[in-house]
Amino acid sequence: MRYGYVGLGNLGGHLAASLIGAGFDVTVYDRNPALSERHRAMGARVATSAAELAAEVDHVFTCLPSPQISETVLAQILPVMKPGAHWIENSTLGRDDVLRLGQLAADQGVAMLEAPVTGGVHLAARGQITVLVGGEPALYETHKPALDAIGGQHFHMGPLGSAAVIKVITNMLAFIHLVADGEAMMLAKRGGLDLKTAWEAIQASSGNSFVHETEGQLILNGSYDIAFTMDLALKDLGFAMGFGREFGVPLDLASLVNQTFLKGKAAYGGSAQSSQIVKLLEDLLGTDLRAEGFPARLE
Repeated sequence: MRYGYVGLGNLGGHLAASLIGAGFDVTVYDRNPALSERHRAMGARVATSAAELAAEVDHVFTCLPSPQISETVLAQILPVMKPGAHWIENSTLGRDDVLRLGQLAADQGVAMLEAPVTGGVHLAARGQITVLVGGEPALYETHKPALDAIGGQHFHMGPLGSAAVIKVITNMLAFIHLVADGEAMMLAKRGGLDLKTAWEAIQASSGNSFVHETEGQLILNGSYDIAFTMDLALKDLGFAMGFGREFGVPLDLASLVNQTFLKGKAAYGGSAQSSQIVKLLEDLLGTDLRAEGFPARLE
């Protein structure tokens, strides 16, 4: 089976590399040609356009930063995809976007499998990220070997749109945990505790979280380099707020965190690292959260 991969950014580049490393025949494309060079070195063919890629492969993966860009790329690849081809979307989209774009693909004879990923760029680099899948069970079964290559775990959540809902829920929780972890570490610092020991104690406690174990380290290092931006966080929180309205669920904590991220974007810009949200509290109190022995990036 020949796969194409469009979008070789922080996540997509690693996911495509995992497919190549697992022995799949892969053609890649990104509008930034420099991003494809490591894939070329791994043995992938590099296409000069998304359309060229789609015309020569059996199925196409995409990992793109917004629904609008996904739609633009879809318009380029659909007219040339082979009969029976499938589109596997690793991007985080809203449920309405998934259903609308899935229908556009279906109208052209292309079946869609949504497969957003969660767990962080460092896990994508190891091929251990979690994949959340929505779509027809038969499509899921067809692409299980590829999903095994890019993710340590994958969950078939149900029909198209199901994965979009759970992905937004997981990201919403991560942003809530991030703000809470910053407040917790600031309490430790202002309370006179050694931050390294405090981090370790929290990790071993009932208050531990995945975010504390991962992004907490980057905050204590001072790099904040999680490879995820304020703009992306606000996109996902916006999806969460929309689900809250649609499903009649009051999202008090998520609403507060959404406002906090709006402040973060105003202070540091939309391209700032999402973990810099903790810097709002550091700047307000004139107190940094630095400790020795923590990495600048997660490996």
